[in-house]
Amino acid sequence: MVRVPHREIRSRLALSAPVCVVLALLVTGSALAPPTVRTLRFSYHSHAGTLRTAYLVLPAWYGADRHPPLPLVISPHGRGVDGAYNLRFWGALPAAGPFALVSPDGQGRRLPLYSWGYPGQIDDLAQMASHAQAAFSWLNVDANRLYAIGDSMGGQEALLLAARRDIHLAGIAAFDPVTDMAARYRKWFVTPGETRLPARARRELGGTPSQVPREYAVRSPVSFLPAIASSGLPLQLWWSHRDKVVTDQAQETGAFLTGGS
Repeated sequence: MVRVPHREIRSRLALSAPVCVVLALLVTGSALAPPTVRTLRFSYHSHAGTLRTAYLVLPAWYGADRHPPLPLVISPHGRGVDGAYNLRFWGALPAAGPFALVSPDGQGRRLPLYSWGYPGQIDDLAQMASHAQAAFSWLNVDANRLYAIGDSMGGQEALLLAARRDIHLAGIAAFDPVTDMAARYRKWFVTPGETRLPARARRELGGTPSQVPREYAVRSPVSFLPAIASSGLPLQLWWSHRDKVVTDQAQETGAFLTGGS
């Protein structure tokens, strides 16, 4: 995979069903649900035992009376926002697929919206298809077409999901993902607008990278490169040198792509 600006991605990708899903993050931006899709809310028990909300987006025609098998995209949100906010990046794409999309609020070890790849959160994502089907018995998920797509922290969690062996995924796409939590922690101190994040990370992870190195490692996709590389799972990585949040892409996606070097 080569580094290309986001504006070039659409022209370089092959026209396939998974790629149509990937383009959702690039070509849509409406915060309101278009009439061609409908959004359903449901609750699920997180790893912490708390009830959390998830959002299921479906083509408007899909429901209890008409429910052929659909691919399902699990889309973890970026840090500091919830599952509802994440839907604005998808717009009407589930109708164009067609596919089902589930966007959960998530739950970290201590912070709800700053899960940063907590293993319990990854457990919840691995069960998200089952949670959605439990909430809507008529939902017919094609088990062979289950995808995970996210950006920033959501991309981090999608990559961590790729390392799991208890979920059969058909593909992963990560946009500007966090791949090394310790590197991200150090970069926050010199990134405009991010200087409050180290304190949040210390609360969520239990300390600094030097104090709790294992906690940072288990949330870093780069720690699971052998498992991801040997999985045979189709994986797309996209990043931009213009990202104002994950600004150290050479240390994040770039290092991940080249084997952590």
